[in-house]
This record gives sequence, C-alpha cells and structure tokens, in this order.
Amino acid sequence: MRFEGRVAIVTGAAQGIGAATAKLLASQGATVVVGDLTAERAAGTVEAITAAGGTGLAIGCDVTDGESVNAMVATALDRFGSVDILVNNAGITRDDLLYKMGRDSWDAVISTNLTSIFLVCQAAAVPMVKAKYGKIVSLSSQSARGNRGQVNYAAAKAGVQGITATLCQELGRYNINVNAVAPGYIATAMTDATAERVGFRPEEYQKMASEQTPIGRVGKPEDVANAIAFLASEEASFISGQTLYINGGVR
Repeated sequence: MRFEGRVAIVTGAAQGIGAATAKLLASQGATVVVGDLTAERAAGTVEAITAAGGTGLAIGCDVTDGESVNAMVATALDRFGSVDILVNNAGITRDDLLYKMGRDSWDAVISTNLTSIFLVCQAAAVPMVKAKYGKIVSLSSQSARGNRGQVNYAAAKAGVQGITATLCQELGRYNINVNAVAPGYIATAMTDATAERVGFRPEEYQKMASEQTPIGRVGKPEDVANAIAFLASEEASFISGQTLYINGGVR
C-alpha cells in the first residue's frame, strides 16, 4: 500500500497503459481520478478499481482544452483534497508518410500528445507546489528516436522528454519529481490499429515485433504500469528528469 493517502490523476485511462496504471496505483492504496475523453469511457476502469476494493472517480476531460483540464484538477481537489501523482498518458496516432500527411493529422497529434502535457502539468503543479510534494510521470515513446510514418508522433514524444527535463529543473525545489517512460511495442488497441492500417493482423504484427526484440516478446500494458508506479513512489525520490525506455532491449 505504498500510495495510501495519495491522490492520483491518470489521463487516457479508459484502456491500455492508462487503465493498467490506474488499476495498479489503486491496488497499492491510491485514490485514482480516471480521466478520459468522456466519463462513460472511463467508467469501466473505475468499475474494475472499485470491484477490487479501491477508490476511483471517472472524469470526462478533453486534455487539449485548458478549461476542461482545469475543471478535472479542480474536481480532484474538491473531492479528495490533493493531487499528489499525475500520469500523463492520453495520446493518439495519425500515421502517414511526410508527403501524404495533412496538417490536421499533425495538429491533432501534437495537441493531444504534447500540448496536453503542458496544460495538465500546469494545472496540477499549482496544488503540488503548494503542498511541496508531487510525482509527475509522462508517456513518451520509442518513436521519439524516429519512426517511419510517424513524423508527428515522433516529434510529440521527443517533446515530452524536453518538457520532462525542463520541469524537473523548475519544480524540483518544491519536492516534485518529474520523469517520463518511453514504451516500445506494447500490445494495446492503439498498436492493433496500427497493424491493421499497414495490412497485418495484430497477432502477425506482434510476432514480427517480438522477433526484433532481444527479450523475445512484445510488451504488456502492465510492464509499463509497473515502471510508472515505481517512478511515482518514494523509492524513486532521487530520480528526476529522466526518460526510462521500456522496450525489451530494442536499440
């Protein structure tokens, strides 16, 4: 119960890595605000949390909209009194090669995957600074190192690492740790959709990815959730400004 008495916000927590993280934090004592585009989407994760004996609250939040973000943080404070942990997980893909990518695809990915982190961190940092305590973990990606067909996604995820390094310097004096995780191939609905987009069944695509991974398998959402929970814990109190790659050894 290392998060007993702590309040966490996890964005994009209706499925995949976000849902796994919300459930894990709750299982270790945190009260978890489960954010997603609508409260209805987030409800399934909250149901799983409460069924396991934890405490969760589903909140609809458009992380690209400052007013919506501020309302989510305000609700967490009104209901539970603090915001101690923030996991920035919300994200989308709109893959295409450079010469075919429309401006709308670029803007959507940058807004959802990068600008949102600025907005949510800005809102959550206010109560964290006041309390002189906070843990922020944001989702970057292996694609930050470059990935064909993902110029928008790669740029956003590289930007996450820049935000992380900068906020570490700005917020460290207030006892706030800021880190990022950069998953490789994780079996989620998002990667299944990517497989289908390029003409593969998800299981075929996973097999191809596992053959290129030293560990010999693709990742599971729980693999990433475990690392996020560590970085959000007191065990990682002297770790800040770092990006941890969770990719089975891929270079």
